[in-house]
Amino acid sequence: MEKAIDVKELHIKYKELKKMTVKQSLLHFKLNRTEEFEALKGVSFSVKKGSILGIIGKNGSGKSTLLRAISGIFSPDSGSVNLHGNTVSLMSIGAGFQNKLTGFENIILSGLLMGFTEEQIRDKAAEIIEFSELEGFIYKPVRTYSSGMYSKLAFSITALLRTDIMLIDEVLSVGDIRFREKSGAKMREIIADENRTVVIVSHSLGTLAELCTEILWLNDGEVKGLGEPGQIIPRYEEYMKRL
Repeated sequence: MEKAIDVKELHIKYKELKKMTVKQSLLHFKLNRTEEFEALKGVSFSVKKGSILGIIGKNGSGKSTLLRAISGIFSPDSGSVNLHGNTVSLMSIGAGFQNKLTGFENIILSGLLMGFTEEQIRDKAAEIIEFSELEGFIYKPVRTYSSGMYSKLAFSITALLRTDIMLIDEVLSVGDIRFREKSGAKMREIIADENRTVVIVSHSLGTLAELCTEILWLNDGEVKGLGEPGQIIPRYEEYMKRL
């Protein structure tokens, strides 16, 4: 089957400031006060076109970093990501929106960044606003939005302006119960398209078991398991019980 994503030997490092007291910082101001943290340590895997890959792992395992690398937001220190010419979008609470802009302006901006024309975006704008349930807030700056409102808009934009590859970072677990049910139904509709590839990061193991064809388990920046949900999720649950 045709591949949609190829990730090979992906390494990504961050530079972090070391924690120092005020006295230490004054005494050692000439010293290098940064240290490196390796978020991804040689991660490799492939995703077939039309597959739904779930990514699991404890906090700090590199899940969100991996999605941002696939989307092109982060550049790897080494290794490669090959999307085989597919368009990609990232649905995430922490990425994409300009807080000073209104919800409507962010719809336009997000769509342009995803590669759509302004005409295509405006044709879908009313549908996006209706699905997001933010009609009364859509012309207000997103900095005034709650996390639930933010997630509704993020989901609606990516679900209705559909790219070949959809990357979803925890958005399905945010918002009120009714909207989660509504977005879950929309996800099942999207996933039914055999030409669309979806990668989901979530702590909701039940959702991943229901939706995904494969599960990638990351642990401290490395691949600890890759396979069918029924194989990987029980192993992960047992591992987490032992921590």
